[in-house]
Amino acid sequence: MSCGQPHDKDCGEVLNSLFLFLDNELDSASCREIQQHLDECAPCLAKYDLEHVVKRLVARSCGEHAPDSLRQRVLVQIRQVHVEITEARRPGLSS
Repeated sequence: MSCGQPHDKDCGEVLNSLFLFLDNELDSASCREIQQHLDECAPCLAKYDLEHVVKRLVARSCGEHAPDSLRQRVLVQIRQVHVEITEARRPGLSS
């Protein structure tokens, strides 16, 4: 995506880093670059605002914790899928 305006940081790069920015998972230099871009770019700011609102709504709506038994079943399934993907990517092991 591009708004058509010149920026130091490309709109696509900003949008690809948006969730990391929202979660405070970027270094301070990257945060400054993204914040500067958002200050200059209305379309990216609108996308940021939307994602920020959704993130807050989800956080507010998801206050309950899953039972430990469910958590364990989900983790087992994730591990199983991970193993299947890893084995499928190995050369010479296709089904």
